[in-house]
Amino acid sequence: MKPMGSIPADYRGDDGELVIGGQRVSEIVEAAGDTPLFVYDLSIIEARIDRLRTAMPAGLLIHYAMKANPFPPLLTAMAARVDGIDVASQGEMRLALEAGAAPGLISFAGPGKRDREIEAAIGHGITLNCESANEVERALAIAGRLGVKPRLAIRINPDFELRGSGMRMGGRPTAFGVDVADVPALVLHMISEGADWRGFHIFGGSQALDPDALIEAQAATIELCARLATEIGMAPPLVNLGGGFGIPYFPGEAPLDVERIGVALAQALESHAHLLGDTEFAIELGRWLVGEAGVYLTRIIDRKRSHGETFLVTDGGLHHQLAASGNFGTVVRRNYPIAIANRFGADADETVTVVGCLCTPLDRLGDHVGLPMAGPGDIIAVFMAGAYGASASPSAFLGHGPAQEILLGG
Repeated sequence: MKPMGSIPADYRGDDGELVIGGQRVSEIVEAAGDTPLFVYDLSIIEARIDRLRTAMPAGLLIHYAMKANPFPPLLTAMAARVDGIDVASQGEMRLALEAGAAPGLISFAGPGKRDREIEAAIGHGITLNCESANEVERALAIAGRLGVKPRLAIRINPDFELRGSGMRMGGRPTAFGVDVADVPALVLHMISEGADWRGFHIFGGSQALDPDALIEAQAATIELCARLATEIGMAPPLVNLGGGFGIPYFPGEAPLDVERIGVALAQALESHAHLLGDTEFAIELGRWLVGEAGVYLTRIIDRKRSHGETFLVTDGGLHHQLAASGNFGTVVRRNYPIAIANRFGADADETVTVVGCLCTPLDRLGDHVGLPMAGPGDIIAVFMAGAYGASASPSAFLGHGPAQEILLGG
């Protein structure tokens, strides 16, 4: 038997059945009409936002990185509850605007922005987090043609990295951001050309579970901004500190101590208040806000034995939950927390491998995991499914199509 991650503490059972958003799984599936489906519990997300606002320094802005989950009803709920939406394409920009996000509270990051995307952002009054000097020049030219003053920020490739992050995005040669040495001259050039300089975006990595690493990175980010403010001769209006907050998917991982991070961040901001006292600060989170609020439900279609091992074959799979299959961002495959939703809380009495319906051995949702006895008709629940699930998986693969998505409590 191989270990799996822990089911988030937010979930409970009712008479042996998993409850999500106050509803039993059987009720949810009956209302949906079929499986597979993603179910998101808005109350869990709201509790996360409340906890973050309490833990972080007063006045810190919370931005939602919508790449984590762009499901429109969820995005509409987020737009009403956070202080900004961070997008990474014109498609996400459109969804954010349709969700009711104010253009002035949307920022657009990512390398390789096409001219039409830059034009759309400038036309709407959205802030562009520019990734290169060339992108700045293109933005200035497009703004000149439109006759508007563009809102431009600089994404910085910092001279440090976020230790222990699952995906490092700074502190090395990279397609992301402008190298620190080139930032002051580029900012002064933008301002001289009439741009509305909106500040800095600094994102060093993602999925970090070490609070010391995050504290260190945030302190280094603030120190870097203070140094750049001195070199430029003015403080940035806004600094997006990035995010990187991880969630515990796998065995042995523990939830992040955000309260400790908040105390340290307040101290770091206070120590540089003489240079950055007029600067607003934001933190950009996606996975930490929504990841544990989602559950992927898939029905067992077949139970079979092969060479002495038991396989539970479901109607879902990696085409909906690529990350849970171990094929998205992990080197060594480990098990997400899963359960038999209609025997929730029952003791494990067999070792099984849970697979999807695709014609590939990569389609594995649970590898030699301990579960209660289950068979056709029973429902598998895959937890930690609120981020990088439906939109980050190859739903067109083999023509099975996307899973349904449902927001409860919205």
